[in-house]
Amino acid sequence: MTTVLTPASPLTAADRCDRCGAQAYLRVVLLSGGELLFCAHHGRKFEPELKKIAAEIQDETERLTTVPSANEEER
Repeated sequence: MTTVLTPASPLTAADRCDRCGAQAYLRVVLLSGGELLFCAHHGRKFEPELKKIAAEIQDETERLTTVPSANEEER
């Protein structure tokens, strides 16, 4: 998936997939001006269609494989 670096705020646990309600890791800003949120699974599933209608895609799926540092585990 194409990642666009934007000044958009990071996705949080409160951001939910518009398809299934799981935690969202992708924000798709549409050419029409709206936005959609997707979990990693649905982001991959709908990737070809999303690329056609997206002005920007904020992809934070790398957070799923990032190992937290020792300092983050203590919080």
